[in-house]
Amino acid sequence: MYEFHGWFRLSQTTEESDTGQLDAIIDELNELVVGLDFPTNVSAEVTVLNGEYYLLLHGVANRRRDEAVGMRQVLQFVARRLPGSYGFLYEKDEEMPVPPGPNAFRVHVMARGEITERLDPFLSPIRPVVED
Repeated sequence: MYEFHGWFRLSQTTEESDTGQLDAIIDELNELVVGLDFPTNVSAEVTVLNGEYYLLLHGVANRRRDEAVGMRQVLQFVARRLPGSYGFLYEKDEEMPVPPGPNAFRVHVMARGEITERLDPFLSPIRPVVED
């Protein structure tokens, strides 16, 4: 099983969410997401909450396939074009090598135009923390 779940607040800079080009970049992001033609087991959308843009990414598949590549393309686009964005994405893959291995989540953390991978301190190890 391969799954990922994440949210990102979209912002052009760490000081201003919109310095005049945000709507155009959001249009590019939406085109990228549509162009990836994600399968039905993936949800990728840009939404507006309280006047701010958010990217929501969720997917569940029997095994790691093109979903992972597409998800990374979207995250790299956001980090490069909207460096004030922040958020995280949890990823679990039963075939993931150590670390973190098949019994843990990996967390992709975005802040200040950088994406770092970290081990999850909350839901891992999956057995026995969330599953028996």
